[in-house]
Amino acid sequence: MSDPQLPVVMSERRQLVNLAYRLLGSVAEAEDVVQETYLRWYALSERQRREVAAPGAWLTTVASRICLDLLGSARARRERYVGEWIPEPVPGRSEWLDGSDSVDPADRVTLDESISMAFLVVLDSMTPAERVAFVLHDVFRYSFAEVAEVVGRTPAACRQLASSARRRIRTSQGPSGTEHAGVVRDFKRAWETKDIEALVGLLDPRAIATADSGGLVPAFRDPIIGGEQIAQAWMEIAARGPAMSLLERTVNGQPGLVAQFEDTIVSVYAFDIAEGRITRIWAIRNPEKLRTWTAS
Repeated sequence: MSDPQLPVVMSERRQLVNLAYRLLGSVAEAEDVVQETYLRWYALSERQRREVAAPGAWLTTVASRICLDLLGSARARRERYVGEWIPEPVPGRSEWLDGSDSVDPADRVTLDESISMAFLVVLDSMTPAERVAFVLHDVFRYSFAEVAEVVGRTPAACRQLASSARRRIRTSQGPSGTEHAGVVRDFKRAWETKDIEALVGLLDPRAIATADSGGLVPAFRDPIIGGEQIAQAWMEIAARGPAMSLLERTVNGQPGLVAQFEDTIVSVYAFDIAEGRITRIWAIRNPEKLRTWTAS
């Protein structure tokens, strides 16, 4: 028997993917959460499903609780991760899987300011309850009463959680896209021409560069601190490896770079910029986190 609620239920898929990605920082895990959410929906009896007054709210609550459980175990999983862990980068819409029409548009993460790498990294530093309360309320506009149903705390406690998270987020606000693009383009040019003085000039003296390889490919294991040290490291990367093409691409809604060797994207670079200088570089090299990328 067909489910009369199917169109309504499936229309929530995009929202659920977007929510789970922001909470977990992983497209693959977000997809797993959405699949599990739908499995739980169809594990209900037909009568139970008909009694759900708002299927979308039910699905969001279940997906959020699954994410909350996963976030609770994430610290232990990160301790087993080889090297630094960085959220999985997502490309701009036109760069998803060759822009193939066969890609389910619901699987494409909506790009806005709540998807930037700087934003996700700050989210990752929060407690699971802070992260869920903040994302549900400030990003997806759920009331604190609704957030309380997910987190298992009072609305007042959830308000405090979101307020604490908000204070952390304020420091991660980036510049305009125009300035960001120009700085990234200058960085690309300096790297390609091996102009170390230009690189140093583009980097904040206290800049930090972090790489994520998951131990699957070569990468520096510890964060590099200091503009001069980062510039020197990038010169070494340019000198020792095979020639790669650097391409300007949208990375988590911001101008970024990808390194392409032959027809394969081998690295994705996200940046944070303040006052015209690069303050953070995130180099994602773990091939398992680059599966949504393609040479285009």
